[in-house]
Amino acid sequence: MMQEKNRTEVGWNFDNSYAGLPQSFFKKQLPAPVRSPELVILNGSLAESLGLDAKILQSESGVEVFAGNEPPEGAEPIAQAYAGHQFGHFTMLGDGRAILLGEQITPAGERLDIQLKGPGRTPYSRGGDGRAGLGPMLREYIISEAMHALGIPTTRSLAVVTTGESIIRETEQTGAILTRVAASHLRVGTFQYASRFGSEDDLRSLADYAIKRHYPEAEDAENRYLALLQAVIKRQAALVAKWQLAGFIHGVMNTDNMTISGETIDYGPCAFMDTFDPATVFSSIDRQGRYAYGNQPPIAGWNLARFAETLLPLLHEEEEKSLQLAQDAISEFPKLYHSNWLKGMRAKLGIFGEEEQDKVLIEEFLGLMHEHKADYTNTFRALTFDPQGNSALFASEEFTQWKERWQERLGRQRESKEAVQTLMKNSNPAVIPRNHRVEEALEAAVEKGDMSVMVKLLEALSNPYEHSPEQEKYCAPAPPASLPYRTFCGT
Repeated sequence: MMQEKNRTEVGWNFDNSYAGLPQSFFKKQLPAPVRSPELVILNGSLAESLGLDAKILQSESGVEVFAGNEPPEGAEPIAQAYAGHQFGHFTMLGDGRAILLGEQITPAGERLDIQLKGPGRTPYSRGGDGRAGLGPMLREYIISEAMHALGIPTTRSLAVVTTGESIIRETEQTGAILTRVAASHLRVGTFQYASRFGSEDDLRSLADYAIKRHYPEAEDAENRYLALLQAVIKRQAALVAKWQLAGFIHGVMNTDNMTISGETIDYGPCAFMDTFDPATVFSSIDRQGRYAYGNQPPIAGWNLARFAETLLPLLHEEEEKSLQLAQDAISEFPKLYHSNWLKGMRAKLGIFGEEEQDKVLIEEFLGLMHEHKADYTNTFRALTFDPQGNSALFASEEFTQWKERWQERLGRQRESKEAVQTLMKNSNPAVIPRNHRVEEALEAAVEKGDMSVMVKLLEALSNPYEHSPEQEKYCAPAPPASLPYRTFCGT
């Protein structure tokens, strides 16, 4: 009866194409049951877009699904295999604490993965318990939903439940499971796994699957696998540019954390930058700054080169020609990234059209922000609404001179002042998930069982370009601290 209710009333509509790949790509794995799950938060609007009944999802039967106790009818729970370069070192990986329930076909015809994070051990757990803590799962919920609202391609968070059990990390933590929604969980690391541990037929099957699922336009290309490579490069160039424009630092850009679909995935030690500094690192494990803010574009290019290497057997039958095709494709990444970034920066400054000196104007402004330790988000926000001399940057003579050149540039375009401000308002968010606000919400939820702080934060983040008075309290940077802010790989 429960399964029938899940299917006919809740709206589950699974069609599990990934399970049709060679079985070396996954292992069938049921989630491990938990004692007494409780719903912490449900994303009602996302549930609706998936074709699911939010009211039933909040019922006991819905919570049982999110806890992994009762997979819905049509689900085929599996753990996916993949490999990857972690901080530059190759290793075999896989879903060590994640299980893919299946692929939901939405009312709009989209195919989206429904995955549980923290549902217990899998064949890829490598000694881990396969569980997750409440704090990291709520953190992913906050950041991924904020990214979505900012217009940055991302996985989404549907629900978080507690398990009624504790887990041991550095300390004892409340166990939790996140339900994640993604265009797919195909990663650069999935292709690395196929290349290193599978046959050429396995690799071809995976590439054909990726094309069919994400890049159907490549099916008719003269060289479909080259078209796949070029399409992934193009999407990742656009994605990383959006990260840079928003001041987002992923924190762990291993190749297994780069999707083929072009979505942001795996929110572990991620954070948003306050003071502008290209060397900013938050992750406690990134001691050398490999994944610092300023390094994200070249690291994305490095990861994509690893992706291109996996496709070499498919690009051309002649090895030398195949290598040349891959190198030519990868060489386009810096140009594509820079074009996306420059377009976005022009919009942040209210610039329509293109002039050769725009890049210099932008870089000069960023240099002044760095020199004066200006807040990244708030500086662009203030610039949108006519900045006054209320900060070290705006009070400086260098800024006054730069502002004159900026105003001259705006004066050479046909668009009105109103159009300029509208462009800037739509390009410069009023709010981001400030690190101290995220920590405040997590502390209230985890330590006190108070979800109201997180709910209010999510509401403020849901329309970051609104620039409303209600958002004002979420705009202030953190007060000065004696120690730098650090994040940890908890997700």
